[in-house]
Amino acid sequence: MRRSTVRRTALAASAMSLALLVSACGSDKSEGKKDEPKGKASASAPAAGKAASAEELGKLILAEGDVPGHKVAEATAADLATAKSVTSDKAECKPLVDAMSLRSGGAPSALVIRKVMAMPKSPAPDAAPEEKMKAGLGALSGTITSDTLGAYGDAKAAGDVIAALKKSGADCAGGFNLVAGSDKTKFTKVAPADFAAGGDEAVSFTLNLDAEGTTGTTHLIAVRKGSTVATFYALSLAGQAELPKAVVEGQVKKLG
Repeated sequence: MRRSTVRRTALAASAMSLALLVSACGSDKSEGKKDEPKGKASASAPAAGKAASAEELGKLILAEGDVPGHKVAEATAADLATAKSVTSDKAECKPLVDAMSLRSGGAPSALVIRKVMAMPKSPAPDAAPEEKMKAGLGALSGTITSDTLGAYGDAKAAGDVIAALKKSGADCAGGFNLVAGSDKTKFTKVAPADFAAGGDEAVSFTLNLDAEGTTGTTHLIAVRKGSTVATFYALSLAGQAELPKAVVEGQVKKLG
């Protein structure tokens, strides 16, 4: 898949910029320490019948160090601005598009977002130039997953988000177009994924896309824990995203 095509696909399909790739590949140890207090903070799920605040969600969402082999970064203002403009050509696919675009369905009282990238194993200092180049290409093709936590007034409201996603996935099984400004990304198929995500209830989909004749695969997962919904959308600039099992399991475990 050509880099320009992949880049447009990544922006349109997930509203996540390439900034994470740059920061992840060029980060040093001191950068990782900035997020360390968040991972160490005392976190617990909100009381039953009570929506979590943005501060509480900030302690519950994944932080640097929570998922080995992954880089965690906050969503930027540019990410959020791009996400706001993402729409679909089919009204029934809106719940899917919201989940794919750093948004949570319904009307969450608080929303917190992180971007999580699978990092390749670093080559040895004395590795051959070919090996170092291969490692660099591996970083660019790693799976990037958006992790969005939305807080709702009660479990029913949160459950409605999961129900809407299930219906949207069924209604849009034959595909839809995702629109971001002048860019369109064609999704040809939405199919249930065989993945036990945990939580109180969950839904998982695998989505096939066609970008200028080149196919790719992305994954969408949503998990409800009490009155909080965690939504994950995974893609790769190489086209074929891996199922973000470690990311989902890490986040569900942190929700308690």
